[in-house]
Amino acid sequence: MNALHQSNLTSLKLLNRGKVRDIYDLDEQHLLIVTTDRISAFDVILPNPIPGKGRILSETALFWFKKTENILPNHIAKDISLADYLTPDELAQLDGRGMVVRKLKPLPVEAIVRGYLVGSGWKEYQQNQSVCGIALPPGLVNAQQLPEPIFTPSSKAEVGDHDINISFDEMIKLMSEDKAKKVRDYSLALYKQAAEFALERGIIIADTKFEFGEDKQGKIYLIDEALTPDSSRFWPASSYAAGSNPPSFDKQYIRDYLETLDWNKTAPGPELPTEVINKTLEKYQEAKARLTEN
Repeated sequence: MNALHQSNLTSLKLLNRGKVRDIYDLDEQHLLIVTTDRISAFDVILPNPIPGKGRILSETALFWFKKTENILPNHIAKDISLADYLTPDELAQLDGRGMVVRKLKPLPVEAIVRGYLVGSGWKEYQQNQSVCGIALPPGLVNAQQLPEPIFTPSSKAEVGDHDINISFDEMIKLMSEDKAKKVRDYSLALYKQAAEFALERGIIIADTKFEFGEDKQGKIYLIDEALTPDSSRFWPASSYAAGSNPPSFDKQYIRDYLETLDWNKTAPGPELPTEVINKTLEKYQEAKARLTEN
């Protein structure tokens, strides 16, 4: 499959290019989200795409959107044909990476749920016996499952900036107490249902990020992406053991590689070797197969 580092759809108005997604105006009520093959790490877009990654992410997200409709609605617009809006060449360019969604107002937080003590959470726990200000029991080790999943929101950052962890009280100031409680409860319910499903297929969801939007009536929807290797930390259950980071199915493989370099984690990002690109693609492919094809 050819790599799509950046989409170029002249039939539509480009609204935004994010770390991974290009967003186009489709009509008064809908957007087209193109999930490219770009990959970011430490909030920096890397120069090398992962060929086919965008299609894998789109298909995985669509799978989860459908599977979680019992918890809350999502932004996917059904019964709309992109062939009515794009040229044949543009459709070929997307090659399964396009997703038509309803126009909604994004809520100003990233909703993160952590089921295991890892990454920045593990670093904070070692210092303060807490994660994002939430006190945890003593004696936990790296990658250990938490007694209960915890909700740790962060502010949304511009491309190139780092998201900032915020408290639940700070989240309330951004959107109201009622809305903040709904987002927290939806996030925990989504994580618990998905984690149980994934574990049956040999994958541990250590943590994940959700985004939400609302319509003009204030109804909340799941938006952006959901439970993909880009927004989650996936571990193979067969090799999991508390005390050390398991090998992962997500872009942690790239993060681990970048940690070996003399790089200050600011743009521009370093070139990725072919071996790292191919290995990352294999991990994305296996995660999708395990989750969606059984």
